[in-house]
Amino acid sequence: MKVGIFIFDDVEELDFVGPWEVLSGVNKIVPGRLQMMTVGTGSPIRASNGLRVLPDVLINDCPQLDILLVPGGAGQRQQQQNEQTLDFIRNQYPGLRYLTSVCTGSFILAEAGLLDGKVTTTHRSVLKELAQYENIEVLPERLTRADNIICAAGVSAGMDLALYLIEEIYDVQTAESVAAHIEYDHTRPEPAIS
Repeated sequence: MKVGIFIFDDVEELDFVGPWEVLSGVNKIVPGRLQMMTVGTGSPIRASNGLRVLPDVLINDCPQLDILLVPGGAGQRQQQQNEQTLDFIRNQYPGLRYLTSVCTGSFILAEAGLLDGKVTTTHRSVLKELAQYENIEVLPERLTRADNIICAAGVSAGMDLALYLIEEIYDVQTAESVAAHIEYDHTRPEPAIS
Protein backbone atom coordinates (compact mmCIF):
# COMPACT_ATOMS: atom_id res chain seq x y z
CA MET A 1 0.00 0.00 0.00
CA LYS A 2 1.46 3.37 -1.06
CA VAL A 3 1.27 6.19 1.49
CA GLY A 4 2.16 9.70 0.38
CA ILE A 5 2.68 12.55 2.79
CA PHE A 6 2.44 15.89 1.01
CA ILE A 7 5.05 18.46 2.09
CA PHE A 8 5.61 22.07 1.14
CA ASP A 9 7.58 25.08 2.36
CA ASP A 10 6.46 26.19 5.83
CA VAL A 11 4.66 22.91 6.55
CA GLU A 12 4.31 22.24 10.29
CA GLU A 13 6.84 19.53 11.16
CA LEU A 14 4.77 17.48 13.62
CA ASP A 15 1.80 17.53 11.23
CA PHE A 16 3.73 15.24 8.89
CA VAL A 17 6.55 13.72 10.95
CA GLY A 18 4.19 12.42 13.66
CA PRO A 19 1.96 10.51 11.20
CA TRP A 20 5.08 9.34 9.30
CA GLU A 21 6.53 7.84 12.49
CA VAL A 22 3.25 6.15 13.42
CA LEU A 23 2.43 4.76 9.98
CA SER A 24 5.96 3.56 9.31
CA GLY A 25 5.78 1.79 12.68
CA VAL A 26 3.60 -0.83 10.98
CA ASN A 27 6.68 -1.90 9.00
CA LYS A 28 8.58 -2.55 12.23
CA ILE A 29 5.91 -5.07 13.21
CA VAL A 30 5.31 -6.62 9.78
CA PRO A 31 8.02 -5.46 7.32
CA GLY A 32 6.99 -4.18 3.92
CA ARG A 33 3.31 -3.50 4.59
CA LEU A 34 3.38 0.24 3.83
CA GLN A 35 5.46 1.97 1.18
CA MET A 36 6.02 5.42 2.68
CA MET A 37 6.99 8.46 0.63
CA THR A 38 7.10 12.21 0.98
CA VAL A 39 5.58 14.09 -1.95
CA GLY A 40 6.89 17.62 -2.33
CA THR A 41 6.16 20.77 -4.26
CA GLY A 42 9.90 21.28 -4.76
CA SER A 43 13.21 20.18 -3.31
CA PRO A 44 14.41 20.80 -0.71
CA ILE A 45 11.44 21.72 1.46
CA ARG A 46 12.04 24.02 4.43
CA ALA A 47 9.45 23.34 7.12
CA SER A 48 8.07 26.00 9.47
CA ASN A 49 10.65 25.46 12.22
CA GLY A 50 13.59 25.16 9.84
CA LEU A 51 13.74 21.41 9.20
CA ARG A 52 14.94 20.72 5.65
CA VAL A 53 13.49 17.71 3.86
CA LEU A 54 14.30 16.17 0.49
CA PRO A 55 11.02 14.75 -0.85
CA ASP A 56 11.04 11.24 -2.26
CA VAL A 57 9.01 12.40 -5.26
CA LEU A 58 7.59 15.66 -6.57
CA ILE A 59 3.87 16.12 -7.19
CA ASN A 60 4.37 16.02 -10.98
CA ASP A 61 6.01 12.57 -10.77
CA CYS A 62 3.94 11.01 -8.02
CA PRO A 63 2.44 7.58 -8.71
CA GLN A 64 -1.15 6.82 -7.76
CA LEU A 65 -1.28 6.55 -3.97
CA ASP A 66 -3.55 4.54 -1.70
CA ILE A 67 -3.37 7.06 1.15
CA LEU A 68 -2.59 10.77 0.88
CA LEU A 69 -1.99 12.87 3.98
CA VAL A 70 -2.17 16.66 3.66
CA PRO A 71 -0.64 18.49 6.65
CA GLY A 72 -0.99 22.14 7.60
CA GLY A 73 1.28 24.92 8.73
CA ALA A 74 1.94 28.51 7.72
CA GLY A 75 2.58 27.45 4.11
CA GLN A 76 -0.92 26.05 3.79
CA ARG A 77 -2.27 29.47 2.79
CA GLN A 78 -0.05 29.52 -0.27
CA GLN A 79 -0.82 25.89 -1.12
CA GLN A 80 -4.58 26.37 -0.97
CA GLN A 81 -4.18 28.95 -3.76
CA ASN A 82 -1.74 26.83 -5.77
CA GLU A 83 -3.61 25.25 -8.71
CA GLN A 84 -0.83 22.71 -9.24
CA THR A 85 -1.29 21.49 -5.64
CA LEU A 86 -5.08 21.45 -5.90
CA ASP A 87 -4.95 19.56 -9.21
CA PHE A 88 -2.53 17.02 -7.72
CA ILE A 89 -4.94 16.28 -4.86
CA ARG A 90 -8.02 16.26 -7.12
CA ASN A 91 -6.31 13.89 -9.56
CA GLN A 92 -5.16 11.54 -6.79
CA TYR A 93 -8.53 11.45 -5.03
CA PRO A 94 -10.51 9.02 -7.25
CA GLY A 95 -7.85 6.32 -6.77
CA LEU A 96 -7.26 6.85 -3.05
CA ARG A 97 -8.43 4.49 -0.37
CA TYR A 98 -8.12 7.36 2.13
CA LEU A 99 -7.58 11.10 1.81
CA THR A 100 -6.55 12.65 5.10
CA SER A 101 -5.57 16.01 6.53
CA VAL A 102 -3.95 17.26 9.70
CA CYS A 103 -4.51 20.69 11.21
CA THR A 104 -4.96 23.41 8.59
CA GLY A 105 -4.40 20.91 5.78
CA SER A 106 -8.20 20.73 5.73
CA PHE A 107 -8.22 24.21 4.14
CA ILE A 108 -6.34 22.76 1.15
CA LEU A 109 -8.93 19.98 0.83
CA ALA A 110 -11.70 22.58 1.10
CA GLU A 111 -10.17 24.68 -1.70
CA ALA A 112 -9.90 21.55 -3.83
CA GLY A 113 -13.67 21.15 -3.42
CA LEU A 114 -13.34 17.74 -1.77
CA LEU A 115 -15.04 18.63 1.52
CA ASP A 116 -18.29 19.97 0.03
CA GLY A 117 -21.24 18.46 1.88
CA LYS A 118 -18.96 16.81 4.43
CA VAL A 119 -17.85 17.25 8.04
CA THR A 120 -14.30 18.28 8.83
CA THR A 121 -12.11 19.68 11.55
CA THR A 122 -8.93 21.71 11.88
CA HIS A 123 -6.79 23.41 14.50
CA ARG A 124 -9.06 24.96 17.11
CA SER A 125 -7.67 28.45 16.48
CA VAL A 126 -9.11 28.52 12.93
CA LEU A 127 -12.37 26.57 13.27
CA LYS A 128 -14.43 29.72 12.60
CA GLU A 129 -12.33 30.60 9.57
CA LEU A 130 -12.83 27.14 8.05
CA ALA A 131 -16.58 27.41 8.78
CA GLN A 132 -16.73 30.28 6.27
CA TYR A 133 -16.81 27.62 3.54
CA GLU A 134 -20.58 27.40 3.10
CA ASN A 135 -20.90 23.75 2.06
CA ILE A 136 -18.77 22.30 4.86
CA GLU A 137 -19.77 21.37 8.41
CA VAL A 138 -16.87 22.20 10.74
CA LEU A 139 -16.80 20.40 14.08
CA PRO A 140 -14.46 20.94 17.06
CA GLU A 141 -13.55 17.24 17.15
CA ARG A 142 -10.16 15.53 17.26
CA LEU A 143 -11.09 13.46 14.17
CA THR A 144 -13.85 13.65 11.58
CA ARG A 145 -14.72 11.18 8.86
CA ALA A 146 -16.82 11.58 5.74
CA ASP A 147 -16.66 8.44 3.60
CA ASN A 148 -12.95 7.98 2.86
CA ILE A 149 -11.88 11.48 3.95
CA ILE A 150 -10.55 11.61 7.49
CA CYS A 151 -9.43 14.91 9.03
CA ALA A 152 -7.56 15.54 12.26
CA ALA A 153 -7.49 18.63 14.45
CA GLY A 154 -4.26 20.43 15.27
CA VAL A 155 -0.71 19.14 15.14
CA SER A 156 -0.46 16.15 17.53
CA ALA A 157 -3.90 14.90 16.41
CA GLY A 158 -2.12 13.63 13.31
CA MET A 159 -0.69 10.79 15.39
CA ASP A 160 -4.20 9.77 16.45
CA LEU A 161 -5.25 9.95 12.80
CA ALA A 162 -2.41 7.62 11.80
CA LEU A 163 -3.31 5.11 14.53
CA TYR A 164 -6.95 5.29 13.43
CA LEU A 165 -5.86 4.47 9.87
CA ILE A 166 -3.80 1.51 11.07
CA GLU A 167 -6.82 0.19 12.94
CA GLU A 168 -9.04 0.65 9.87
CA ILE A 169 -6.58 -0.99 7.48
CA TYR A 170 -5.30 -3.75 9.75
CA ASP A 171 -6.80 -4.13 13.23
CA VAL A 172 -6.88 -2.78 16.79
CA GLN A 173 -4.02 -5.05 17.89
CA THR A 174 -1.67 -3.67 15.21
CA ALA A 175 -2.55 -0.08 16.15
CA GLU A 176 -1.97 -0.85 19.84
CA SER A 177 1.36 -2.53 19.03
CA VAL A 178 2.54 0.54 17.10
CA ALA A 179 1.40 2.88 19.91
CA ALA A 180 3.26 0.74 22.46
CA HIS A 181 6.37 0.63 20.26
CA ILE A 182 6.55 4.43 20.04
CA GLU A 183 5.51 4.76 23.72
CA TYR A 184 2.50 6.86 22.81
CA ASP A 185 -0.26 6.96 25.42
CA HIS A 186 -3.08 6.68 22.92
CA THR A 187 -6.77 6.95 23.67
CA ARG A 188 -8.66 6.24 20.49
CA PRO A 189 -10.89 9.18 19.61
CA GLU A 190 -14.13 8.27 17.87
CA PRO A 191 -14.41 10.44 14.77
CA ALA A 192 -17.50 12.50 14.11
CA ILE A 193 -18.93 10.84 11.00
CA SER A 194 -21.12 12.24 8.25
